[in-house]
Amino acid sequence: MSQRRGDILTTGEMSSAVGVALQVAGIDEKQCRNAAAQCRLNLAENIGLDDEQRVSALAELWLQEALSMDQKINEGILAEDVLNAYLESARHSYAYLFLTPRSPSQRALEDRQTQVRDYYNFAVQQMVTRTFNHHHDSLLDSIDDNGEFSVTANQWKITGQLNEVRLAAHQRIPEQLIPASSLTFKGLRNQYRRDGIGAELVAVTAKRVVSKHSREASFSETPFPAITAILRFPGDTLEEVLNTQQVELLGFDPYRRNSVRLAGSQVPLAANFTSGYGLWLARSGFARQSLMTLVGRGEVLEKPRVYLMQPYDPKRRVIIMLHGLASSPEAWINVANEVLGDETLRKNFQVWQVYYPTNAPLAFNQNSIRKAIEQTLKAFDPEGTHRASEDVVLIGHSMGGVLARLLISESGDRFWDPIVAAYDLKGARKKEVQKKLKDFAWFEPMPEVSRAIFIAAPHRGTPFAENHFSRWFASIIKLPVSMLGRVTEIAQLLVDPSSANAAALTRPFNSISNLSDQDPFVRLAADLPIAAHVPYHSIIGNDTPDLALEESSDGVVPYKSAHLSGAVSEKVIHSWHSVQETPPAIVEVRRILHAHLKQTNGFSYVE
Repeated sequence: MSQRRGDILTTGEMSSAVGVALQVAGIDEKQCRNAAAQCRLNLAENIGLDDEQRVSALAELWLQEALSMDQKINEGILAEDVLNAYLESARHSYAYLFLTPRSPSQRALEDRQTQVRDYYNFAVQQMVTRTFNHHHDSLLDSIDDNGEFSVTANQWKITGQLNEVRLAAHQRIPEQLIPASSLTFKGLRNQYRRDGIGAELVAVTAKRVVSKHSREASFSETPFPAITAILRFPGDTLEEVLNTQQVELLGFDPYRRNSVRLAGSQVPLAANFTSGYGLWLARSGFARQSLMTLVGRGEVLEKPRVYLMQPYDPKRRVIIMLHGLASSPEAWINVANEVLGDETLRKNFQVWQVYYPTNAPLAFNQNSIRKAIEQTLKAFDPEGTHRASEDVVLIGHSMGGVLARLLISESGDRFWDPIVAAYDLKGARKKEVQKKLKDFAWFEPMPEVSRAIFIAAPHRGTPFAENHFSRWFASIIKLPVSMLGRVTEIAQLLVDPSSANAAALTRPFNSISNLSDQDPFVRLAADLPIAAHVPYHSIIGNDTPDLALEESSDGVVPYKSAHLSGAVSEKVIHSWHSVQETPPAIVEVRRILHAHLKQTNGFSYVE
């Protein structure tokens, strides 16, 4: 099997198919290595071979030439010559696949077709990345508002269309293209891709996940979207394709397109759905930043930001993920990847992740996260008519689960009345406090949300926040400067120094204190009514399986705090608090999302 399927890409040696073609043509294999150009010419002119044998052998021989030249590019070999060799390999591969007598479907189970498809994809990958590296300025100057461009490389005229590729910040072309196959990541359990035609690439539009000039924005589209590129050679016959010096480069968003029509054949479009997401995480710096920002160091996060994992698609529903305390979007690494890897979910959902300052109080974060989501939806869908603005699914882990619940709950005067009583608010002072707390003490369910999933969420707080370490850590947490001013102003209004019985703010006003089962805010929020139209689900960790369920805990959150009566489903998993990354929890999230699709009009994305 190895001897039959090995080729220039997998073993570094020519395939047995090339050996057979050379024997039939009467060409010595050793002489072919020593005089490659003459060998290819003799093979091209030989009439003893059928079209499939001849052009497939030439595709591999040209790829061998390109790989050999690539290794000597610093020894006087010109980049344009290497580019030409890759183009010739892609051209002959294209001719074999689409212009020989049998169609791709008629050769579907043949090893040779799989090999030649790989030659085409690899040659396209190398040609496209080199074109962007060596002709980036020319591409940028020539591309028009419709995404069409034209450049000349050696004797080739390369035209192209990128109108189906949507880049962040309205960029017309990427700064760089990276082959998805060259990227590997630690922490990702699976890499998801789709077999087919085309080069699987990651477009780089920025060096960092968040650039300095965009830090004040409420959202950020991924600067590393997935792209699939193909080359199309003009001509209706084998002879026309093999004699042209023109080629068309087409780029596609593989999330929106599953197949492409080439030379009369509809073929699946190759795609890699993991590498762009992995590169986004690798260049984010979230892991270090999320801990530093708690104590006011590093690039302090002042307010929430919504991150789109793919370019915005008006036809796809939105899944919004909210991480927990001292965490970041990195916490969702495998949950998000598994959703993107599920074909049905990928066709119907787009993933947004919220990165927010976990040092801030719950009341402040629920308000600012709400605003960030609303502003993001408004920016992409001002009229609110897109499918993306309906049936939003919230998924929150730990503190993110508490915040997700607040986003779909109605407060009424539940928070205001105790404040009035505790601080004896009257007259002008009462009106002033009411004005300052308007955005924090009163809220309603977000109308866009139609389902929620709570994972290890301490809805009634946790005694873990009252232990010595947690109390000490709460004392060193620093709020963002912009938030500290508002907290101080509210505190000064609440505490009336002229009153003989003035109530004091005895607890630190931050997120860790908020998560205590003794915290007034959490106690009041525990029984807030969830919107009647929003079904919700609980996934709960259990690290104490020997205890009765009612007395169990995931090591941080007791079952009694994570349990919500009225949940459509409740899944208890043997796991510590980081339950959202366990395989059973991921399976449960996917199950809920599939059920959500079936229950909401059976909607399915149509290409």
